[in-house]
Amino acid sequence: MRTLKYLLGYCLVLLVFANCTNDNDNFDYLSTAVAPSNISALFQVTQDNTGLVTITPNATSAVSYNITLGDDTAEPVIVKQGESIDHTYAEGSYTVTVEAVGLTGLKSVVTQDLVVSFKAPENLVVTIENDAAISKKVNVTATADFGLSYDVYFGEPGNDTPVSANIGETASYIYQAPGIYTIRVVAKSAAIATTEYTTDFEVTEILQPIASAPTPPTRVDTDVISIYSSRYTDVPGTNFFPDWGQGGQGSSWATFDLNGDEMLQYINLSYQGIALADGTTVDVSSMDYLHLDVWTADVSTIETSLINGPSASTEKPVVSDLTAGEWTSIDIPISAYTDQGLTVNEIYQLKFVGAPWAAGTVFIDNIYFWKEPQIATAPDVAAPNPTYGAGNVMSIYSDAYTSVGISELNPGWGQTTTLTEVSVGSNNMWLYESLNYTGIVTDYANPTDLSGMDFVHFDYFTPDAAELGLKLVNTVAGTEGINFVGDVVKGTWVSVTIPLSDYALDRSAITQLLFDTNGGSAKVYIDNLYFYSETSSTQPTVEAPVPTIGSADVVSIYSDSYTGVPLSEVNPNWGQTTTLSEVNIGGNNIWKYDALNYTGIVTDYANPTDLSGMTYVHFDYFTPDATELGLKLVKAVPNIPTEEDVKFLPMVTQGTWVSVTLVLDTYAIDRSQVTQLLFDTNGGSATVYIDNLYFHK
Repeated sequence: MRTLKYLLGYCLVLLVFANCTNDNDNFDYLSTAVAPSNISALFQVTQDNTGLVTITPNATSAVSYNITLGDDTAEPVIVKQGESIDHTYAEGSYTVTVEAVGLTGLKSVVTQDLVVSFKAPENLVVTIENDAAISKKVNVTATADFGLSYDVYFGEPGNDTPVSANIGETASYIYQAPGIYTIRVVAKSAAIATTEYTTDFEVTEILQPIASAPTPPTRVDTDVISIYSSRYTDVPGTNFFPDWGQGGQGSSWATFDLNGDEMLQYINLSYQGIALADGTTVDVSSMDYLHLDVWTADVSTIETSLINGPSASTEKPVVSDLTAGEWTSIDIPISAYTDQGLTVNEIYQLKFVGAPWAAGTVFIDNIYFWKEPQIATAPDVAAPNPTYGAGNVMSIYSDAYTSVGISELNPGWGQTTTLTEVSVGSNNMWLYESLNYTGIVTDYANPTDLSGMDFVHFDYFTPDAAELGLKLVNTVAGTEGINFVGDVVKGTWVSVTIPLSDYALDRSAITQLLFDTNGGSAKVYIDNLYFYSETSSTQPTVEAPVPTIGSADVVSIYSDSYTGVPLSEVNPNWGQTTTLSEVNIGGNNIWKYDALNYTGIVTDYANPTDLSGMTYVHFDYFTPDATELGLKLVKAVPNIPTEEDVKFLPMVTQGTWVSVTLVLDTYAIDRSQVTQLLFDTNGGSATVYIDNLYFHK
């Protein structure tokens, strides 16, 4: 019997030296540390009726162990990772406790039964099975009365070393080749005598996939040309076994059905062609890669050729290594063909060649050309319209407010940055190009007092920035602070709201603001840079920023700015504590969730929402007390396996409207049939207001 529980280690001490930092120190692992797992203890006993037991603990992510022996020994024994302890027991049954300690002090505990008997094991029962997932792997499990451990001699020539395990647990071994082997099991107790079992067993090789190939990501139609894949629309009329004489080489083909998932099976692969329908060609010159997933037990490499024509047929090959017994996902750059001189504007055939020649079988799925999603390089709409009243705002730059005076813009501080003012419609915005950093100076003689402000807000649009931060500087006191955006989202307007309490400086005399890409060089548009105070931290006093994206590019779930898709259920009874009401602020409707632990939104199970053409999901939230908040997307369609994924925000800001934009490609589901959305506080209970929940291009 084994029980597991987790303990929080709190004895980790960090030494902090005042006014001294080391740029080489990196404690990121502390935030991701987990307690040790997969804890076990191997018991091995000397067979001399003395009761001497060797205990060898093991675990993932452990550095030491505290072992409570289970007899009258008072104190736990400390054992380092990789070491063992010896202890002499009287005949009897014991419960051994193994506490595994990780590097950061996190702990996990396992209890394990130990039987010490001076009688030879009796009623030995041995189970031997081929592993269902790993080729040529055999699993042995032995049970016996009075038994403590057992050794398995797997009988492969040249290897006489046994694999040991506790009675009732599993010993495993991977053979070099399939065949019939003599397996001998020796069960041991603390007695001198042992009990043995011997049998001949056939080790088998897995010769076909037992799981489907990885599911391709959702892509917009213009970013993919599919030849064979259930995820995308294939080029019609394709022949997957044209008569090129390969049958004479012993090659054949079939459609292999794995629990409803069909894939191509090429048997005794010498060479094999795929031919598009007569007169059909595809231009893949705008694509970045050719993708295919290949499973094999006995083919070491596959050569994939593209054939361009058909008037002047030319072909070029690329060779890829395969890993036996698992899916190999291959993405061949189109440049690997064009660099060989192949034009790829009229691809009408593909060819595969296996090595060794005509001696192995491959299963192939998900053959398609694809390119990276196209990211917009400039905004075609203005940033969302601010809603905070001018009396609560101190604006640096925004058409929505009267801004404070600025004495210098992008001053010559050695930066590469250039600045121009551009407009979309009638809205002005700053365009920074080659932005590494840039300065904004208000007035050195009359510093800006931000002590009455709570937040700083700005909207950015970038096609290429990897990092973006805003620095505030008090040149009077000689203090400054900078905050970087957690994850920079490219190709759309993104609203940023930062609590001014996150800036560790005197905010009463701010004279400089700087945008910084942390050593990068990027194109960044900026609008609506302002500071503001929030009159209430418990509920919104104004509506969320008003969206500006055109309705043709939006699939809306909830927003007064758009016509939403029909919703069949909102906050359905799934066992949550959440209650939902609709409130109105300034004529704008808003969802209010109280006691939110999680909540569901169902569109239509019979008519799933197709989000495959969308790039982003957006929502605005206001919360006085939530510490975590995530959005889950679910594909729950009858007779199809459910797919779901949740993304939690890297941080939750309380007491103001916060706009969230997430990239849909980060959700690992098929977005063509979404039926559910869920907000989740990850076990919390909070009040959360939600508005402008929509998907957009």
